[in-house]
Amino acid sequence: MLIRKARKEDAAALAVLLGQLGYPQDEASATARIAQWDADDSGAVLVADDGDVLGVIAVHVAPFFEREGSWGRIVALVVAEQARGRGVGARLVAAAEDFAAARGCVRMEVTSSDRRTGAHRFYEGRGYESQAGRSSRFLRPLGG
Repeated sequence: MLIRKARKEDAAALAVLLGQLGYPQDEASATARIAQWDADDSGAVLVADDGDVLGVIAVHVAPFFEREGSWGRIVALVVAEQARGRGVGARLVAAAEDFAAARGCVRMEVTSSDRRTGAHRFYEGRGYESQAGRSSRFLRPLGG
């Protein structure tokens, strides 16, 4: 299995994967997102490819303001339903961590819906620590 940067030819597969994650897409939207991320050196969209796209991860790097260094954030991760439990997600996370570390990141972050308990176990199994009870997330929509 090869972990590589997403290409516009992957858009149909990524649209299906994002739909499996609960974010229905069309191919044109996925194509536009791949292009947008490809134009930004602070992030990457990586896919697991064994002839078919088995999974995708989006990672973004941001500098700290209050101290030296940067942190990486897993923005999205999804593995095809038929490929789950085969190490695809672990390989994608490792590649995202490598991307972030190569850009000076000293910490990784990921958020996951409270209902995704399987995802929580997955991340905890890779050394991620829950911040529940120590940190809160606040959201506010912008625009119309």
